[in-house]
Amino acid sequence: MKVIINIDGGSRGNPGIGASAYVIKDESGKILAQEGHFIAHCTNNQAEYTALRLALIKAAELGATQLSIISDSLLLVKQYLGEYKIKNPDLAERMTEIRQLAKPFQIQIQHVLRHLNKEPDALANKAMDLKQSVGFNPIENLHPVMAAPAPKAQDNTVNGVAVEVVVRDEKGTAKKKKPAQEQPSLFDGF
Repeated sequence: MKVIINIDGGSRGNPGIGASAYVIKDESGKILAQEGHFIAHCTNNQAEYTALRLALIKAAELGATQLSIISDSLLLVKQYLGEYKIKNPDLAERMTEIRQLAKPFQIQIQHVLRHLNKEPDALANKAMDLKQSVGFNPIENLHPVMAAPAPKAQDNTVNGVAVEVVVRDEKGTAKKKKPAQEQPSLFDGF
C-alpha cells in the first residue's frame, strides 16, 4: 500500500516546548492517521526528526509498503538522503534509528516550502498550544519515554478531522475509546 506522509516539527524557544506531527493519507487523499506529539523540551531539529520517526512507526502499523514523505525541513531531507553530514551526535543517533525503521519501506522523500506543508504544521501547533499530544488513529504502542502525559481537552478538529487527546498508559500504549454509536437514519427502509 502506498501512502503520502507530511511531517513537521517545531519548538517554541528552540530549545523549548515543542511538537512533532505527521499526517498520513492514502493515494486518494483520505486521512488515515494524524498525530501531533507534544514534547516538553526539544530543539526544532529534534522535533523534525521525531516527526519522521513517528511517521515511520505509524506507517508500519498501517501496513504501508511505499512511502512518499514530504517535509519542509531541508536539513532533515538532505541529511536523510546523505547529502549533508550529521554533525550533532543526538541527531546522528536519531537518524540511525530512523534508518532502521525505514528499511522495510520503499521511500521517496522530498522537501517543500513551508506554505505547502500546512497540515502537519497545524497539528504540531495544536499540540504545543494544548501542551499535550492529539491525534486521529494515533500510534498504538509508543515507548514510554516518548509518551507525554495528557490531561483531558475539549473536542478539536484539525485538518477537517476530529482529533482527541492521546492518552497512554505507563507502557506507552494508547488507550482506545469505545467507538461512538452512529445515529440510525430515520428514513432507512422506506
